[in-house]
Amino acid sequence: VQLQASGGGLVQAGGSLRLSCEASGRTFSRYDMGWFRQAPGKPREFAAGISWRDGSTTYADSVRGRFAISRDNAGTAYLQMNNLKPEDTAVYYCAADGPKYSGSNVPVTAGSYDHWGQGTQVTVSS
Repeated sequence: VQLQASGGGLVQAGGSLRLSCEASGRTFSRYDMGWFRQAPGKPREFAAGISWRDGSTTYADSVRGRFAISRDNAGTAYLQMNNLKPEDTAVYYCAADGPKYSGSNVPVTAGSYDHWGQGTQVTVSS
């Protein structure tokens, strides 16, 4: 599967953005999807993930309650980001793990994901 991320930009603190990750490939429905982010000088960190099997979601503590991950049947995953903070500034990457044929928890480590998008910059000004 190939991934194309978009939707980043510059926003003031308290604002919102919605990121999109368009996936190509016929088995998108069998991939767990995740969003990661990487700020300058910091390691890539997990932000949110959604299960292929039942659509269950998991979030990092730093974004829970502000971010929402979702997916549609057409091959796109989304990350709705509300109440953005300057510390959310980073390059955001979407990732896919699969194809899967049995249930498991959504991975939260970057090494578990096989496919990555190119990244989209999110900048939050104070």
